[in-house]
Amino acid sequence: MATQSTMLELGTAAPDFRLPSFDGKVTALADFQDARGLVVAFICNHCPFVKHIRNEFGRFAREYQSRGIAVVAINSNDIQAYPDDGPEGMAAEASSAGYTFPYLLDETQAVAKAYRAVCTPDLFLFDAQRRLVYRGQFDDSRPNKGTATGADLRAACDALLAGTQVTKDQKPSIGCSIKWKK
Repeated sequence: MATQSTMLELGTAAPDFRLPSFDGKVTALADFQDARGLVVAFICNHCPFVKHIRNEFGRFAREYQSRGIAVVAINSNDIQAYPDDGPEGMAAEASSAGYTFPYLLDETQAVAKAYRAVCTPDLFLFDAQRRLVYRGQFDDSRPNKGTATGADLRAACDALLAGTQVTKDQKPSIGCSIKWKK
């Protein structure tokens, strides 16, 4: 059953994090201090909603990283219950999808809870001061319905980069629920 994002309040400060990637390299929020914006994406390897956008999300990241927007993805699923979402599966996913950004493991699920993330994908865009300016869907396509373009997230990033107001008309992300530990 599809789960809808909670739509964290705009203006919220980016919650801090310090997490390992699938290869053990640790990445922290502070590592992105020079970026003009930061996309924090809660994703996983097996969700059909993430699989639907994965290639276009990778393309989006490469394009916007070159324009000053940092991107980081976080997998908060319970890897005991979903072992394919563990480090080996994350490494394979990052390679297969062409991810050029850190793909981090939130094994305690504390970071997902701090961001009030509930689904995959759950997307957040923060400005240079790390205040939330966009949270919502990648675009209005869904598995078996439309082609992923990233239109909504691209529009938010374009407005941020242009120094104009990001629209407040934002639609929640829809995806698989984060697989919480019992």
